[in-house]
Amino acid sequence: MRARGAPLGSGFARLWTASAATNVGDGVALAAGPLLLASLTSDPALVAGAVFAQQLPWLLFALPAGVLVDRIDRRKLVVLVNLVRAAVIGALAAAVATGSASVALIYVALFAVGTMETLADSASTALLPALVPPDQLPRANARLVGVHIVGNQLLAPPLGAALFVLAAAIPFGLNAATFLIGAVLIATLRIPRPEPRSEPHAPLRRDVTTGMRALMRHPVLRMLAICLSLMNLTLMGTFSILVLYARERLGLDEVGFGLLLAASAVGGVAGSAASARLQERFGVAGLLRAGLVIETCTHLSLALARAPWVAITTMVVFGAHASVWGVLTLSWRQRAVPDALRGRVNSVYFLFAIGGAAIGALVGGLTAGGLGITAPFWLAFGGMSVLTVVAWRRFTPARLDDPDPVPIPAS
Repeated sequence: MRARGAPLGSGFARLWTASAATNVGDGVALAAGPLLLASLTSDPALVAGAVFAQQLPWLLFALPAGVLVDRIDRRKLVVLVNLVRAAVIGALAAAVATGSASVALIYVALFAVGTMETLADSASTALLPALVPPDQLPRANARLVGVHIVGNQLLAPPLGAALFVLAAAIPFGLNAATFLIGAVLIATLRIPRPEPRSEPHAPLRRDVTTGMRALMRHPVLRMLAICLSLMNLTLMGTFSILVLYARERLGLDEVGFGLLLAASAVGGVAGSAASARLQERFGVAGLLRAGLVIETCTHLSLALARAPWVAITTMVVFGAHASVWGVLTLSWRQRAVPDALRGRVNSVYFLFAIGGAAIGALVGGLTAGGLGITAPFWLAFGGMSVLTVVAWRRFTPARLDDPDPVPIPAS
């Protein structure tokens, strides 16, 4: 076994650098996108609908995307996807610069980017185990989650809000440029030639079914997927209207909204850095139980908050929980799922996770429009309370602390 501080290798360094670049671009757009929409409409349903437009492809294309990830060169696929995303966001930046952007155009761009993400996220997750040994996956994932938090949530959102105030097109142009940088870096990766994963001309339906059966027949993987789906449903029901919540409930301006988005990163950086040590002390099961409680209390606190400092503090705690949860569950999946199934199983897992987020975005917008800006937070608090009670007994050390391999279903 390698020492905890052993180098992760040049391949991981390039993957990390590509992730850092694209996460900065995404974080800039994370703040600028809602601000652009809020400048075009004040309808909560339309603002939340933009989140749904980006998540909808996961409901439509996640399963065939997983099959594709298991059939072709994952490195080349990530490069191609980054180039397409650069072109789409670049076109949106041009539309904003010329004053021709509309809600409909933003929806189209987000749908296209979301479609590419179904491929990029599954392929990138499957690439990492080819670059680092299994015992180093938690440390490698912690570094990737850390750079995601710092770039996507801490540094970039305030920058995106400030750049939007300077000129609305600049954040989107920067986002497009970072996708180009990511494409170049991933293109230089050298990955050992893998064993055959899926027959290139096998029936699509058979390969999709294989991935679904592998996940649904494994009790722990199935439990994690269902749990994350419901957590994302409640979370995105609130976060999809966060820009309106920040303005109407907390009285924050554009820069204040960017700081609110960045607040979760303060805890997230600490959470990702400490995740390996926390796992050694408390185990995966104990930390996931604590995460359920923290997420439930997050919605209650935001529902009651009127002062910005209360909301910001809440987001800091939530960020710590989210990063620890992400590192632990991602490392668990990468250890448990064999390479031959990673694309397909990841796609089914993402379908649960992001499908829940898409539905939550719709519910959140409609609820806020009909019952008030805090109604989605109260609804999320109730839903998470029920989920915590149901999932608590299933998060046990026997099930989570030592993952059983996911068997490959017979064709």
